Amino acid sequence: MGSLANVVYRHPFPGPGLAVRILGEVTRDKCDLLRRVDALFIAELRVRELYDKIWQAFCVLLPIRFRGVSGDMRRYGHVIALRAVASLDAITADVFPMPMSDLLANLIPDHQSPFPEVRESGLRYSSKPPATIEWE
Repeated sequence: MGSLANVVYRHPFPGPGLAVRILGEVTRDKCDLLRRVDALFIAELRVRELYDKIWQAFCVLLPIRFRGVSGDMRRYGHVIALRAVASLDAITADVFPMPMSDLLANLIPDHQSPFPEVRESGLRYSSKPPATIEWE
């Protein structure tokens, strides 16, 4: 898609800004991490030609930490939630039927992850209503 189409058909971004997708304290490091993780998620959707089938997709940085093992050490890391919905009008939205195969496997943290500060990720599976499109 050309650059104009990328702008015209871009997924909506929250009016309050990126911080609404960071639950808890908002810091520069958390914003940078969320931008990087979200960029990988969107890139994976584009590679698989799913981006234009989804009304809105994004990542959320949750205010909890999970423990994982890195080498011989236990380390705590962030938890990322992935969200993808299909909608015609944003008044209602359904969960996008995300393929649970290699797409999610590429985003789940492991020993080769480009995001060593992330320990867990998951998929938010809820429609609007009763949930909202954004996390809160």
